[in-house]
Amino acid sequence: METYGFLGLGIMGSAMAKNLIKAGFKVKVWNRSAAKCEEFAALGAKVAATPAEVASSCAITIAMLADPAAVREVCFGPQGVLEGVGAGRSYVDMSTVDAGTTKEIAAAVTARGGRFLEAPVSGSKKQAEDGTLIILSAGDSGLFDETVPLFETMGKKSLFLGEVGRGAEMKLIVNMVMGGMMTIFCEGMALAEKAGLDSADLLDVLDSGAMANPMFKLKGGLMTGGNFAPAFPLKHMQKDMRLAVGLGDALGQPLFTAAAANENFKRAKAAGFADEDFCAVYKAIKS
Repeated sequence: METYGFLGLGIMGSAMAKNLIKAGFKVKVWNRSAAKCEEFAALGAKVAATPAEVASSCAITIAMLADPAAVREVCFGPQGVLEGVGAGRSYVDMSTVDAGTTKEIAAAVTARGGRFLEAPVSGSKKQAEDGTLIILSAGDSGLFDETVPLFETMGKKSLFLGEVGRGAEMKLIVNMVMGGMMTIFCEGMALAEKAGLDSADLLDVLDSGAMANPMFKLKGGLMTGGNFAPAFPLKHMQKDMRLAVGLGDALGQPLFTAAAANENFKRAKAAGFADEDFCAVYKAIKS
């Protein structure tokens, strides 16, 4: 049976890798903090010492990393993916980065004779745990076809969007919309509180009409209960908002609302909420 590589065992990556193992796939893992690999070894996964070791020994290696800096380091750094990839080896990066970063990695991988697919995901901790992520792929279409069985284990929907960069752009736009929704939702929650209205009543009204959506329902309940445990860390949402605004700049598309939302997340990050859930922007907005 083929062994598949998995790099990055954070909030998202750990849940995704566990689903692959539970589904019966043979998996070899690596994480910057080696202690996180112990749990996966107990589940039957092999543990590698470096990204290069994973990429050289697995036909398909998946990465789920925090940001462009981490993605570049794992690919281009000492004993990184690029040292292990080559003919007969493929790299699938499911991290959320800008199109420029993913294009640079794609070019480097293919120059070494490997194949590349970007596949950022829409969804957070619960969707990763439940295997209901939406996967936004672009790059090598043949590799996409081969990776579908893995994607079907990790997600409920997989799209192929064309050339490298399209997946990154789609993911940034989706998260930009989500970040904008969260900030106006938090402003509404804060305004209701200042007006003396019961937040439960506001949530009930929103959930009963055209604006009903799972994010408001879930996050509203957590926020009113003071629960900001990270399903999607605020620092990552701010990174995505920054990259989305940068994409708008590059394309000459004004993004007034997204830029304002990004400033709210920057303020929350500066206030010390970076490692809390992205709904912790509420604490900065209501202060």
